[in-house]
Amino acid sequence: MPSEENKSKEQKAAESEVEGFRKELGPFVVAAETTRMAMVFTDAKEANHPIIFANDSFLSLAGYDREEALGQSFDFLMGRPADPEALAQIEAAFAGRPESEFELCFRRKDGSMFWAAAFINPILDKTGDVVQHFASFVDLSKHKQEEDRLRFLLGELNHRTQNTLATVQAIAVQTLRGAANEEVVDAFEGRIMALSKAHSLLGRKHWETVGLRDVIDQILQPFGLNDLRVARFSVEGDPVRLQPKAALTLAMLFHELATNAAKHGALSNGAAGKIDIAWQADPTPQGDRMRLRWQESGGPPVTPPGRKGFGSRLIEGGLAQDLGGEVRLDYEPLGVVCQIIIPVRLEVGR
Repeated sequence: MPSEENKSKEQKAAESEVEGFRKELGPFVVAAETTRMAMVFTDAKEANHPIIFANDSFLSLAGYDREEALGQSFDFLMGRPADPEALAQIEAAFAGRPESEFELCFRRKDGSMFWAAAFINPILDKTGDVVQHFASFVDLSKHKQEEDRLRFLLGELNHRTQNTLATVQAIAVQTLRGAANEEVVDAFEGRIMALSKAHSLLGRKHWETVGLRDVIDQILQPFGLNDLRVARFSVEGDPVRLQPKAALTLAMLFHELATNAAKHGALSNGAAGKIDIAWQADPTPQGDRMRLRWQESGGPPVTPPGRKGFGSRLIEGGLAQDLGGEVRLDYEPLGVVCQIIIPVRLEVGR
């Protein structure tokens, strides 16, 4: 920090205003001095927003003496070189942006870093001109540390889940090999792989909501989705977000439909067959709901099966119940059609 001899004229001028500032704002400054929230006031007449007042809570948070903080630019706590995006947020807040709250990483005097939510508001004189800015800080260090800890634990849980699914798959394959036909083994292994992919996608999103299109990409990639050589799939719909349970369930549903299409339907006869997946999401009095249609065409003529296999029972029974909606599977002559109606969450900014 600059010594008394090396301080700029602007800094000395800012420091000389402190006493007058205290007297002018009186009780407001007294309240700011005694509160436990970190606070500073800056001079609005200077381009670099020099600090003309800092309360004890701010000095304790930043680790500086009052003489070291007064006169400094508001961004003196930023690391060097300062993040351009963070500096832009600060300038936008001082310029009067309606959303003048932001989270930034600051550097203390001892070099340690801390996260804080900053709030910047103007102080007007009698004529309505902005003469100072009032900034308050909420220390988020403990909150960020807890976020990092939870993120680490979630990452460890995701890793262990993937290992567990791989172990289940290996045990099941070894157990079934020789005791069941190859088709049963392959079907079980494919379902475990689909579940694993869905878990991996959710893990990358910290088990929050995921996009429907992301789920489709993960599950249908092995069946030729996005194959540049031949267009087997058409995928179109509104941007929607899925809760983890719905994402897992739809992943299994798409896997079952695609597997059936590869064995008996539109994906079983070379490049002639095609699958159209389209959906639309709309708000209703009961919440946002989505209608999705899976329609196959160009495959062998379809006849309803004499009995329902595990996949059909899974789609129409357990998965429909898990989704909290409706699932209808029709074996139309030109191709299988699956219609799904489920609650979803529309993405912001649609």
